[in-house]
Amino acid sequence: MDFPKFQQLVTNRYGFATMENPTATGEYFSDSCGDMYTFYLKIADEKIEDISYFTTGCGFGVATCAILTEIAKGKTIEQAEQITPADIEASLGGFPERKKDYPMRVLEALRVAIANYRKSERPASAAESFAKLS
Repeated sequence: MDFPKFQQLVTNRYGFATMENPTATGEYFSDSCGDMYTFYLKIADEKIEDISYFTTGCGFGVATCAILTEIAKGKTIEQAEQITPADIEASLGGFPERKKDYPMRVLEALRVAIANYRKSERPASAAESFAKLS
C-alpha cells in the first residue's frame, strides 16, 4: 500500500463535498461498520463532468471515495460502470486484507447514483404521465 498517498488523500479529502443541484446522487450504507457513502454527479451528454462525495467513514472510506472521484471524473456513464474494485486498489497499491471491501462499498454508491440518473432520464410511461395529471 502506498501509505504517503493514503495520508495525502485522507488529509486533503479530495472531492469531499456536497454538490448543489447534482444530476444524480447515490448512497450506500454499510451494515457491517455503519459507514455511509453518498456520491453526487453532474452529468452532461452521458459524461460525468463533476463528482463529489460525502462519507461518515474512516480514513479508508475517505481515501477510497477520493480515488473513485479521480477515476470516474470525465468518464462516460458506460465507462464509469466498468470501474472495478481492482482499479481502485491499484491506485493505492492495494488495501489491507480487512479493508478489501471498501472499493466495493463506494462502487455500490456510484452504481446507485448512475441507476438514479438513468431512472430520471427514461421517458415516462403513459400510465405515469396520466397519474401526474390526476
